[in-house]
Amino acid sequence: MCWPALMKHRSAGSGHLKGNNMRIIAAFFVLALLQSCRTSKPAAAEVVAGKVVTAASSAAERFLYGDSVLANAHVGLAVYDPEAGKYIYQYQSNKYFVPASNTKILSCYAAMKTLGERLPGLQYVDKDTALILIPTGDPTFLHYDYKQQPVADFLRSQNKRLYLDASAWEDEALGAGWSWGDYSAYYMVERSALPVYGNVIRWYQVKSRKENPSTPADTADTFTYSDPELDAPVNFGKSEPAFRVERERDRNAFTIYEGPKEKEETEVPFVTNGVQTALGLIRDTLHREIRLIGKEKPVVHMEVPRVVYSAPLDSMLKPMMHRSDNFFAEQSLLMAGRELTGRLNTSAAVKAVTEKYLQGIPQPLRWSDGSGLSRYNLFTPESLVFVLDKMKKEFAWGRITDIFATGGKGTLRSYVADSGRLYAKTGTLSGVLALSGYIITKKNKTLIFSIMVNNHLQTTTAIRNKMADYLRELIENY
Repeated sequence: MCWPALMKHRSAGSGHLKGNNMRIIAAFFVLALLQSCRTSKPAAAEVVAGKVVTAASSAAERFLYGDSVLANAHVGLAVYDPEAGKYIYQYQSNKYFVPASNTKILSCYAAMKTLGERLPGLQYVDKDTALILIPTGDPTFLHYDYKQQPVADFLRSQNKRLYLDASAWEDEALGAGWSWGDYSAYYMVERSALPVYGNVIRWYQVKSRKENPSTPADTADTFTYSDPELDAPVNFGKSEPAFRVERERDRNAFTIYEGPKEKEETEVPFVTNGVQTALGLIRDTLHREIRLIGKEKPVVHMEVPRVVYSAPLDSMLKPMMHRSDNFFAEQSLLMAGRELTGRLNTSAAVKAVTEKYLQGIPQPLRWSDGSGLSRYNLFTPESLVFVLDKMKKEFAWGRITDIFATGGKGTLRSYVADSGRLYAKTGTLSGVLALSGYIITKKNKTLIFSIMVNNHLQTTTAIRNKMADYLRELIENY
């Protein structure tokens, strides 16, 4: 219960108050009681660490309580001034939330700390008559977005027999806590030791009306093809409002649903079968046969493996953060873990990165994957601010602002007004919305923030608009 403080002292003559005067005083105390109990929101002194900052506290009050958008949601908020070394606002910032793709901030940091300027694309041991290839988990190998392919060039140039030692792989293709029903969705690509083509098949539909351009689209000849070609069963379903391709859950068998547009394309993850699918595609693409060894028992290499480097690290991290690429994030964490432990194992990677680089984190992480697809992940706003602060201290600011999306770009395309002043990572799952990163205010102060919203039933747009309004207030006034 909330009770107003009642003064027991009565001034001289107070015992003679009667009628209207007594009613006025009673009404005053009722109003005071209601005012003190009207909301559960914390007072400014309870949520602001250190000196109360009016601009920050008033903006946060409007964000948290200004309307009903966040009324039934779980919300955490932390805004940190790294120059002053203190928080300017905190609300439930030590509570745990599902971070969704804010998890990629940690995967990005792990990769920046461990992988060097260029990705280790492949390791190999040179024997007299053969090369033993050791995969590193590099997701750029034969990927559509990377025209330069040093690993492919290296394999083409070899005239020795090729063997693959994939014994470092100790993980599952799909992560713990992922939604199994999304296995055929473009954003749930399988993890693997030897990724090829981003572990997806690109499917294309083209309607041909060359002989008679006036032919209606629904009666034109339709051609469907894939890149790369995969020797797999293909069926055709009924026409639908949009072109799509579905894969069976446990094997590379596809059903194609024709769409009405003249040109359409889609991506579908393929089943990796360890490295077997990759070896088949390498054989078809590079015309090189690679035999798998070490499947039952790890191979002991007496020689120090040599490295073939592939793409620049940041050429992978930038699209990972800009378009929230789950596959790049998963492979980044696996590669970071391999550098630290010699194993391609997500749990081992998390443990090694946490122990080596995240000592002193405010609240322990429950960190289950690299991308944030897993609902097992639980982070606090303070822990995300901690990682972002370390990133800012340890790497060049220009590099960070290139890797992170800014307003109007990538997943921040709806924050157009904040271009050049907002650098952040979004996170979205059903009922989950998060945004963490950096803002640069009009007074040229850099602030680090984390906003986490869980268990909401609002539209994503409504919550994103509230986040944007709040950050703009800080940009304008702090």
